[in-house]
Amino acid sequence: MSSDNPETREGQPGTETSLAEAALLGLCPRCRAKTMFGGMLAFSERCPACGLDYARFNVGDGPAALVTLAVGTITVGLAIWVQLSFEPPWWVHALLWVPLTFALVIGGLRVTKAWLLASEYRNDAREAGSKDL
Repeated sequence: MSSDNPETREGQPGTETSLAEAALLGLCPRCRAKTMFGGMLAFSERCPACGLDYARFNVGDGPAALVTLAVGTITVGLAIWVQLSFEPPWWVHALLWVPLTFALVIGGLRVTKAWLLASEYRNDAREAGSKDL
């Protein structure tokens, strides 16, 4: 039995992905394959390695609201500090904060969405009122 085969690792103690690994690297919470995302922010329909159905997890809009508010707070605080400390021209703010905000929101969304999906997998979360399959 090869430990590289996801089917042989599935269900063995210590083979599931930790929440931090899944969130930071986009790893499947079941088999550790780097298959969670099919695009920049979109989940794959299922893991091609082990067949875990990502569509059954309800990540929703919670991560988007959390990340946007957190990044907005940090960015505005930094922008105010830079303005009061250095008084740069307006275009310096545009060059600094637009790309930084975009990168932090996209990166934060990937990590937060992956963490929530892995957390739902680990806790076997389901929609309220749904029947166990």
